[in-house]
Amino acid sequence: MKAVTEHDVTAVILAGGRGSRMDGKDKGLVELAGRRLIEHVIDAIEPQVKTVIINANRNRPQYSHFGYPVIADDLEDYQGPLAGFYVALANASTSHVVTLPCDGPLVPGDLVSRMISSLSDRDADIAVAHDGTRMQPVYALMPTSLGSSLKAFLDAGERKIDIWYQRHRIALTDFSDRPDTFRNINTDEQRTLLQKQGLLA
Repeated sequence: MKAVTEHDVTAVILAGGRGSRMDGKDKGLVELAGRRLIEHVIDAIEPQVKTVIINANRNRPQYSHFGYPVIADDLEDYQGPLAGFYVALANASTSHVVTLPCDGPLVPGDLVSRMISSLSDRDADIAVAHDGTRMQPVYALMPTSLGSSLKAFLDAGERKIDIWYQRHRIALTDFSDRPDTFRNINTDEQRTLLQKQGLLA
């Protein structure tokens, strides 16, 4: 099997949520330290991959200004991150995709390389981030060939990401030294706190 490199990976930034804990705001477009949340994510992940796709269901013209394809969940009634996973697997031109949310701005510069290493070392189908305490399921690296498996899972009415993962060989990628990677912005209070802490580059 050909070794996976960063040139084989498309980053898929998941911005398809409803922002229910943020009064319905489109979280990717919320400002943090003078920039949109998704801009922090793009700047961190873009150097690590061949290209980027944004998965968004609202405000698509605004997301398109960032210069990357913007793709909506076009499968009726599919909700949650797996909908974004599926549309990414169906549209990526690379052999693999790495998924991450639009509201987690503290992306480490070696996110993708660590996930590639754990995928290879464990001969796994999917690499999933682990913060040292629990799995972080929306941070994942997987081959586009799993699109048919995910489509069948969704067609059966399933939505739980952990259950789909259980059908494949999983490698947990250790990020216990970088737990801030998984700090996401769900409320205005969390946004204010992160700005005050000065953790952003």
